[in-house]
Amino acid sequence: MENGDEPHVLAVDDNVIDRKLVEKLLKNSSCRVTTAENGPRALEFLGLGNDQQNILKGNEPKVNMVITDYCMPGMTGYDLLKKIKESSTTKEVPVVIMSSENIPTRINKCLEEGAQMFIQKPLKQSDVKKLTCQLMNCKG
Repeated sequence: MENGDEPHVLAVDDNVIDRKLVEKLLKNSSCRVTTAENGPRALEFLGLGNDQQNILKGNEPKVNMVITDYCMPGMTGYDLLKKIKESSTTKEVPVVIMSSENIPTRINKCLEEGAQMFIQKPLKQSDVKKLTCQLMNCKG
């Protein structure tokens, strides 16, 4: 399959089991998935790492969507969201935040900062269907 045929999603979670679950659900929905175990790794993949600030200027973002856990050591999903939205190369990439905690102020803060959606963990196939439906629309 060609690169453009299936949406490419970057899944970020410090918990290996959650990361595998997200990857499996996305692949079931015909997505290409890259995983990262933390925010700095995700930024590196996106070309937003500290030493790579300007390499991607003018290039298309590498992914069609980022789905990230909120609670991660070092850099939270919220911090990652802010970094993605601050960059001219990635600010249009939809970011979905997942959390096992239902904290309305946290959810609102993420949505105000530009998150596409906030999903309760564990992720379900029905959540992924909503995401991929949105992805397909974004691509059209």
